[in-house]
Amino acid sequence: MGRKRRVSRRVPPPDARYNSVVLAKFICRMMLAGKKATAVGIMYDCLERIQQRTGEEPLPVFTKALENVKPAVEVKSRRVGGSTYQVPMEIRETRREALGMRWIIGAARRRSGRGMSERLAAEILDAYHSTGTAFKRKEDTHRMAEANKAFSHYRW
Repeated sequence: MGRKRRVSRRVPPPDARYNSVVLAKFICRMMLAGKKATAVGIMYDCLERIQQRTGEEPLPVFTKALENVKPAVEVKSRRVGGSTYQVPMEIRETRREALGMRWIIGAARRRSGRGMSERLAAEILDAYHSTGTAFKRKEDTHRMAEANKAFSHYRW
């Protein structure tokens, strides 16, 4: 463990077509077994499907969907005096983004449908309309934090 300085967070280069860093992060997170070209193809196909269905620009739809899924609070286990409490804690922005992406991708993978681009487009549109599995997961997380609000004084 070095003591010299804090390591700066690496920002990935933006994607080629939409020039978006968030989209580049999403593509990297979606990638399996190092197959980035496949992930890029799936994502761009997904965004084209979104544009066909909504008639709007796909990047703002994607951004809004991700914003709808990002959680603001989560619960973390804290052991106090022999019993474990679920303590609600606010989440920093980078973790919020990572969780939102993870939930959308996970929900799309579990979804039934033809190809991944079809399932991902459906999940992103559901998130855009504040429905779907990923949005439900955010709601469940917030509900759990609300239920355990009494233990918020155990925050560290």
